[in-house]
Amino acid sequence: MQDYQAPADLLKDRIILVTGAGSGIGRTAAKTYAAHGATVVLVGRTVSKLESVYDEIEAAGHPKPAIVPMNFEGAAVKDYEELAMTLEDNFGKLDGLLHNAGILGDRSPVEMYDPETWNKVMHVNATAPFLLSRAMIPLLRMSDAASVIFTSSGVGRQAKAYWGAYAVSKFAVEGLSQLLADELDDDRHNVRVNSLNPGATRTNMRAHAYPAENPQQNPTPEELMPVYLYLMGSDSIGVSGQQVDAQSK
Repeated sequence: MQDYQAPADLLKDRIILVTGAGSGIGRTAAKTYAAHGATVVLVGRTVSKLESVYDEIEAAGHPKPAIVPMNFEGAAVKDYEELAMTLEDNFGKLDGLLHNAGILGDRSPVEMYDPETWNKVMHVNATAPFLLSRAMIPLLRMSDAASVIFTSSGVGRQAKAYWGAYAVSKFAVEGLSQLLADELDDDRHNVRVNSLNPGATRTNMRAHAYPAENPQQNPTPEELMPVYLYLMGSDSIGVSGQQVDAQSK
């Protein structure tokens, strides 16, 4: 899977929503999906970053993307429902959903963990993906072969000390991914759901979590894209309910 060679038109005419599309892995995934023919819905909290990705996609001659500014810390249920209505009015379906947005929070022992920070991390990393998925399921069902990818973490599969709410939120993501994979496995088999652990990657979040680490030792987001393309494209039809690693162990 890590060596997957995606056809140039893998995602032609597909509508794919990417959260956290303004930077890091989300930014790279959005541009990569667009380069393979997708119309990408760019969701994130910083308009200037989304506009930068939009401009890069448009300048490259790829399908015109859409921008949806949304701060998951404060978004209400109606905001997700309004987004679903907008997508239905404009596209009539949703073929892919990459849950990439997330925040790190504190790295400290549980006994010293700030409760307010805990609640914020859990909301952004776990509750927001639930609310977004809930709103998008009807649109995903309208696709002939939709793919949902939840971004997990190594500490969301085996917890480690001092990872606090981030680790617990990623365990929740794993549970939500498995739950939806089972619930959406109906007679049509047209919506597949998987969790994806990107592993150590050269991003700002990784640098914040490991300030003493040499970032050059980690792969760039671009190097992980074969797996992101495989899971989003038609070659992964039939693959659902899996815990996938973007890097070989």
